[in-house]
Amino acid sequence: MDLKNQIITLYKKTATQLPKDITLALKTAKQTEELPLATDTLQNILTNINLAKENSKPICQDTGTPFFYITHPTTNTQQELKKIILEATTEATEQIPLRPNAVNTLTDKNIGNTPIIHFEEGEELKIDLMLKGGGSENVSAIYQLPNQKLNAHRNLNGIRKCAIDAIFNAQGKGCPPYILGIAAGGNIEEVAHLSKKQLLRNLNDTNPIEQLKDLEETLLTQINQLNIGPLGLGGKTTALGVKITTTPRHPASFFVGISIGCWCLRRQSL
Repeated sequence: MDLKNQIITLYKKTATQLPKDITLALKTAKQTEELPLATDTLQNILTNINLAKENSKPICQDTGTPFFYITHPTTNTQQELKKIILEATTEATEQIPLRPNAVNTLTDKNIGNTPIIHFEEGEELKIDLMLKGGGSENVSAIYQLPNQKLNAHRNLNGIRKCAIDAIFNAQGKGCPPYILGIAAGGNIEEVAHLSKKQLLRNLNDTNPIEQLKDLEETLLTQINQLNIGPLGLGGKTTALGVKITTTPRHPASFFVGISIGCWCLRRQSL
């Protein structure tokens, strides 16, 4: 199979099959919920996931914006890979089908689907695809520390306060249970990119930096005490995971990027 068809297949798998770690987390959450409405909501989500996989249909009507994270050897040029991805995107939009989610900002005219592609060099070709819905993107946020309103300073506790504030403001508008990707430091461009890239991490992995590992666990516990619950209807399951990274920053700047993924965080690899 040529690369274009492999990417079309990747699109289909990503749109119709939720990753195993997320599905398992939703099943576990259903077992631990005490509120009947939350339990029923999670069961409906799990039924939807099964039907999508069995019938090979998109899990959500919002098939998202495609984000590609590509590691490639020098034998593959970025120009060549981009051309193949654009062709595969056009065909996948028709075949699967994907909802045409790209709109010209000036004319409001629909233009199909426009993938966002990030490249870096490596020893072999690896393609990660994430389909991210508009609802969860709309409730994502960038903060600048210190933040007087939150009484948040330039430290781990300040990052924690930003994350809690983002989820409290989101309530159920981004389709919880949420998965949070957080990046701190750097500049606006970096924290926006790196926080979204954190959403590629497996829910069951362990942060190698002890301070960040502890903060991930603390935040998950505290977010789930907000009682927002599945789809914002109340319950113990407001988030399934929190993933955090940091990046060097200018002495004058301290940004925190919060990328929020909905329960339907579709990501697969090729």
